[in-house]
Amino acid sequence: MQFGLFFFANYEGNDDQGKYNLILDSAEWADQNGFVRLWTPERHFHSFGGLSPNPSVLAAALAAKTKKVQICAGSVVLPLHDPIRVAEEWAVVDNLSNGRVGLGVACGWVPNDFVISEKQDEFDDRKDIFAEHTSTLRKLWRGEPHRATNPIGDEIAVQTLPRPIQKELPIWITAAANPETFRQAGELGTNVLTHLLGQTLNELKAKIKLYRQAWDDAGHAGRGEVTLMLHTFVGDSDDEVHETVREPMKKYLAGSLNLAAANIASVPFLKNADQIDVGALTDDIVEETLEASFEKYFHMAGLFGSYEKCLDTVEQVEQIDVDEIACLIDFGVEEEAVTRSLEKLNVVRVLFNS
Repeated sequence: MQFGLFFFANYEGNDDQGKYNLILDSAEWADQNGFVRLWTPERHFHSFGGLSPNPSVLAAALAAKTKKVQICAGSVVLPLHDPIRVAEEWAVVDNLSNGRVGLGVACGWVPNDFVISEKQDEFDDRKDIFAEHTSTLRKLWRGEPHRATNPIGDEIAVQTLPRPIQKELPIWITAAANPETFRQAGELGTNVLTHLLGQTLNELKAKIKLYRQAWDDAGHAGRGEVTLMLHTFVGDSDDEVHETVREPMKKYLAGSLNLAAANIASVPFLKNADQIDVGALTDDIVEETLEASFEKYFHMAGLFGSYEKCLDTVEQVEQIDVDEIACLIDFGVEEEAVTRSLEKLNVVRVLFNS
């Protein structure tokens, strides 16, 4: 089992200096301790991901701080951006890191993200645009010319610069609720980045099987990689960890609930989202929901607890054919405690793979 670190803080706009310290310090630590990847998000014009409005900028800083670990976006909302710009920005990071870039890409689900799109109807057409942009991005990365028309009507062949170190761009397609996204990733020969929002391990197992079959049917070499993001905190006992992470995790989940509530009809991982009446959510219901959500994450959908509990979780994840656990660590626990947890996480990694 491979292990990476995932960053997706719920940043509330504090003016304090050092807001990137946890990310930078953890990245150096991961680089020195055998972790395979660092994952940086793209914001939603919301506190979620607020430290990373453009993941390539943060990735460039991580490239300068590390030597071995792969540096990945988790994820670029590809319909929002011209693939020419994406190819060039990440080629810079690929050069700075000497060929350590990977790109998670997604079609997007938050309508507010699309205020930066030139055409507002791109939100409705985002799945088709996503497929087109993914294909174009891969071609540009290889150095193939892309036909485009300039403002005076001339058609030109665009080739991006700088040229990247890697000949092929490693791509992860972000997938969760929809099995067809897993099938699409397999058919295209890309990796998969997923999570446990709106799905269980058993449900994910079936989707991974679908992905592997689509990969084989398409005739791709190898088998692709499945990365599962899990909120993570390892301690000496389950009770200690439960007490440490309960309030920070509930606060983090409240931010997620706020984002989902504002865009309820578009949430891809909520079943019958368009039938939910957000106005009916009283304070008591919200508190009960957060409490129940936390307990679900602690017991069923996170890498939380003692060495023994976490080793058991990793074993369950391995059994459903996941290749990497991307450990989300910046969910609100104070930095010193996260640092201690990382050392214990490394023990879990070494013990499981020994």
